[in-house]
Amino acid sequence: MGAQARLERIAELLEPVLAKAGLDLEAVDLTPAGKRRVLRVVVDSDDGVDLDTVGEVSQDVNDALDASDVMGELPYVLEVTSPGVDRPLTQPRHWRRSRGRLVKATLAEGGEVTGRVTDADDRGVTLDVKGQPRTFAHAELAKGKVQVEFRRDADADAAD
Repeated sequence: MGAQARLERIAELLEPVLAKAGLDLEAVDLTPAGKRRVLRVVVDSDDGVDLDTVGEVSQDVNDALDASDVMGELPYVLEVTSPGVDRPLTQPRHWRRSRGRLVKATLAEGGEVTGRVTDADDRGVTLDVKGQPRTFAHAELAKGKVQVEFRRDADADAAD
């Protein structure tokens, strides 16, 4: 079985397990690590993902993988994790989950815009850009990236 086919089978196997726990499967990655492989399963939800949830769902994911032949005979290490701050915002749910965050968005027709996500739904995203709301359809945005803020202005916090 090819690498892409294996990843697709793993995703098909795990999506219902994760959906039952109220989680979305964001990514599956299988990489060699010496004599083993590392299977990284990235999960998220509208409410975020805490360590307790990761621990609970890790057992369910492990059980599903053990009951299947999808991983073959070679040993592997399972890592279930949430997406990091550097995950690109490409899906409507990513934007929705970034409400209140400062993002830099690449526009589909070129250029960039930086603003705070004030609203997001299946139709588009509204950013506060220098105090002015700007609404973009998802098709107008190539991708976005959350900007790390070490110190946020008190005025911005009061406005939220």
